[in-house]
Amino acid sequence: MDSLRLPLTRDLVLIGGGHTHALVLRKWGMRPLPGARLTVINPGPAAPYSGMLPGFVAGHYTRGELDIDLVRLARFAGARVVLGAADHIDTAARLVHVPGRPPVAYDVASVDIGITSAMPDLPGFAEYGIPAKPLGRFAAQWAAFRDGSGPAHAAVIGGGVAGAELILAMAFALKSRGRLAQATLIDSDQALRAIGETARSKLLRALVEHGVRLEENAPVERLEDGYIVLQDGREVLSDFTTGAAGARPYGWLADSGLDLQDGFLRVSETLQSSAANVFAAGDCAHLDFAPRPKAGVYAVRQAPVLYHNLRSTLTGDPLRKYRPQKDYLKLISMGAKEALGERFGTTLAGPMMWSWKDRIDQAFMEKFRDLPAMDQPPLPAEHTLGMEQALGDKPMCGGCGAKVGRGALLGTLAGLSSTGREDITPLPGDDAALLTTGGVKQVISTDHLRSFTNDPVLMARIAAVHALGDIWAMGAEPQAATANLILPRMSPELQTRTLQEIMAAATEVMQAAGAAIIGGHTSLGDELTVGFTVTGLCPRPPITLAGARPGDALILTKPIGSGVLMAAEMAGDASGEWVAAALEQMSQPQGEAARILQGAHAMTDVTGFGLLGHLLGICEASRTGADVFTGQVPLMQGAAELADRGVRSSLLPANQAAVPELKTTGWQELLFDPQTAGGLLAAVAADQAGGLLEQLHAAGYPAALIGKITEGAGAITLSA
Repeated sequence: MDSLRLPLTRDLVLIGGGHTHALVLRKWGMRPLPGARLTVINPGPAAPYSGMLPGFVAGHYTRGELDIDLVRLARFAGARVVLGAADHIDTAARLVHVPGRPPVAYDVASVDIGITSAMPDLPGFAEYGIPAKPLGRFAAQWAAFRDGSGPAHAAVIGGGVAGAELILAMAFALKSRGRLAQATLIDSDQALRAIGETARSKLLRALVEHGVRLEENAPVERLEDGYIVLQDGREVLSDFTTGAAGARPYGWLADSGLDLQDGFLRVSETLQSSAANVFAAGDCAHLDFAPRPKAGVYAVRQAPVLYHNLRSTLTGDPLRKYRPQKDYLKLISMGAKEALGERFGTTLAGPMMWSWKDRIDQAFMEKFRDLPAMDQPPLPAEHTLGMEQALGDKPMCGGCGAKVGRGALLGTLAGLSSTGREDITPLPGDDAALLTTGGVKQVISTDHLRSFTNDPVLMARIAAVHALGDIWAMGAEPQAATANLILPRMSPELQTRTLQEIMAAATEVMQAAGAAIIGGHTSLGDELTVGFTVTGLCPRPPITLAGARPGDALILTKPIGSGVLMAAEMAGDASGEWVAAALEQMSQPQGEAARILQGAHAMTDVTGFGLLGHLLGICEASRTGADVFTGQVPLMQGAAELADRGVRSSLLPANQAAVPELKTTGWQELLFDPQTAGGLLAAVAADQAGGLLEQLHAAGYPAALIGKITEGAGAITLSA
């Protein structure tokens, strides 16, 4: 039986994208559990690997080499990604709270959020310091500082192994760029006291060789802009100050109601917390049965046990026990491509140890760079003619990429007879129907999207923005909406959870637009589909496709490229950072843009037919042509690179067929790319275009002037 058709019955939520959870996701993708809906919550689309951080700081690795792409990994695992930082877990209600969205319900949860090295009790640190953890923010700020110019002063507060690694890497990077003025390692006690004497001596020698000033037994009084004040009154110059003085748990764990040890989640041998259905791993967990220092090696070794126990809790099978090793090989970077290794009192240092460390780190990261290709089920031995052609060579896209092509749709609509009703004004090819009731003009439209993300909240937001686009494009004010939902097969409890998430997200978007959701229809099917029928009132004559005039300027309010990006994401070929940026742009409502453009001569929203397809609609209705300035068309991050690689949406050929005389290659094929919740395309008076663009930019829209209306009905040309 096809496991994708089996009903979902349990929610498993991974809070945090730490090393243990990343390995669990990889294992899950290779062997998913039928009936389980998997969710991972993380502040960003990537999770930096701490083992390679010193190498990144020194300049030996790029930022891309440092990151585990959680969006791509989650797609491989069949999981939904919630981008946000969890700030509370309610174990009684079984809810995880993430700001900016409805709570995420769970049956089983696991916490792997790492630690922070913030110093909230140190005056001035919040304003002038950068904690080394979480790693993402630190890495971004260090890269900007490292690549600057002029003499540089850097300091690390905390003289443990992590602090020594960081200051050696900083000193090496700045010295290599001819910028090092001073690097300082500060500790309130003796530095490097947690390692053996031989290893300590070698690291102290490395500090001297790299020109690092060591301040021991020197408590810090406060941080100021550009310098650190020690308790004895001395000042240490520092333009970039970071903290690596110990591991601190995230404060919200204290309100979880779970048993803690110094703020960390206490776990048993099975990695369960005091709540049997909540697990914890990595640095945020305290091994109550066998306390160990905070080290990535334990997080990695916990992954097989956690994976087994999460599955077993969902299936009712016995759990396994985690047995941590007593000691482990410590590999410590020393600035240049040298490292120190220590275990059981034996110490080795030099380039060979760096090569060994690099091989270990690269092997770990390769697990996430080269995800196994999961074979698709073969076709039945006997099937009808044309099956291969209908399936195509790639998965069917979601969103507008799954819509019927322009030719088939317009051909069908052209055959419909007129209603003959006086209260319906025909607007062939336009975005919405125009109704007149009691002298009030009203527009109505409907739009439904096949899901392209596993997150019902995000899908609902984008679908609501998408459906409202037709109303906004006609200059109408959104009035009312009904929801039309198809949920994948799931248990009644998961149905309730999913509907609550969808309706909360959709209601927020609709109410912000001025509309009310007044009802709808739901059913179960093979996959999630979200749609809305929306009405809008027209306080002024509606903006149609037919009013464009030669000489008008063409303004586009959003970048294009969502079709290619979502196609690449489904295939696991898109960067998580690109996908997250695209989803955020698709979620941006266009109500304020429509208000700014209410004086447009013609307007449409750019959706399934692509930019050129919808522009063709304006040209045909207005009996004009258009010239598109291809170099001015804004593109989503990563879209051009993917298009140049040959990535295409499944609807692209049908869109190209609408304008066969235009031959495009590479990134220019994005002009035909189907858009989901795309921007408004408006034809406006040329002398007003500059002022309108200024207003749009001030309102937060990345709008651009992308062309002009010309003579010649239906003739579209491309220029640079």
